[in-house]
Amino acid sequence: MTRRAVVKGVGHYLPDRVVPNSEFEKSLDTSHDWIVSRSGIHRRHFAADGQTTSDLATRAAQAALADAGIDGAEIDAIVLATSTADMTFPSAATMVQANIGNTKGYAFDVQAVCAGFVYALSNANALIASGQADRVLVIGAETFSRIMDWTDRSTCVLFGDGAGALVLSAEDGDGTSADRGILSTDLNSDGRYRDLLYVDGGVATQNTGVLRMEGKEVFRHAVEKLAQTAHTALEKVGLGADDVDWVVPHQANIRIIQSTAKKLGVGMDRVVVTVQDHGNTSAASIPLALSVGVANGQIKPGDLLVTEAIGGGLAWGAVVLRW
Repeated sequence: MTRRAVVKGVGHYLPDRVVPNSEFEKSLDTSHDWIVSRSGIHRRHFAADGQTTSDLATRAAQAALADAGIDGAEIDAIVLATSTADMTFPSAATMVQANIGNTKGYAFDVQAVCAGFVYALSNANALIASGQADRVLVIGAETFSRIMDWTDRSTCVLFGDGAGALVLSAEDGDGTSADRGILSTDLNSDGRYRDLLYVDGGVATQNTGVLRMEGKEVFRHAVEKLAQTAHTALEKVGLGADDVDWVVPHQANIRIIQSTAKKLGVGMDRVVVTVQDHGNTSAASIPLALSVGVANGQIKPGDLLVTEAIGGGLAWGAVVLRW
């Protein structure tokens, strides 16, 4: 028997404020058509004044817990992926822990930018596989609207705020690719490319800073590395692209999503796409897409999923799981 981390609940939360592309036309040399042609994005959500990443994460966590039919007090561990935590410390995860009434477990943040949720899932899987936890709440949450340069049309139109969450529970499987739950993970990073995507602030500068990105270079690395990591994760469990029911990618840019799917050998009819409605929500994008995919009736129990993401670092990875 093999101890598996099986998805028991999923949920998401998006701030009330919806920002259409047309809003940027008032202050930037841009247009709805320009933004759509380069990113596929039509709209995104921005957090309200005073609304924090942990607030968004809490709402997504509560939705996932309700979907799983369990109380927050029953969770053993909380792993929260974010690059926009409320404070330098304590972690946003401990804030969520308090908000859901959990006192017996432990909570921590994972920071791998847009790849954060893949890293968080891998960590949660390891906690369950090793017996350190039976139920893990995994969250991706971001308020990237707080780190935008509103004069840079190449970046500020791409990002949005939101949160998504999964409840994972330990179950025994047969140790085959037919098992439900997380089947394999593949994580990578290469710090030589850290200057391609970063925030120019932090503790060293004593200011928050804003996001900076070399878009063309990030695009080039993304397509190559995302297809590669997805293939590697599938190969680890003896599977291939033909076995995949759904690819649930990081929702950064429709052109990256399309190019990666083609390189992976998967048609777009098997790719969950939400970038048009949410923009790039960094670590929140995959759990948001998972939750929307379930709500839309796309993702069903027993489906084989591949999630893949790349972010600043550069950091990238993939997870193969059976829903």
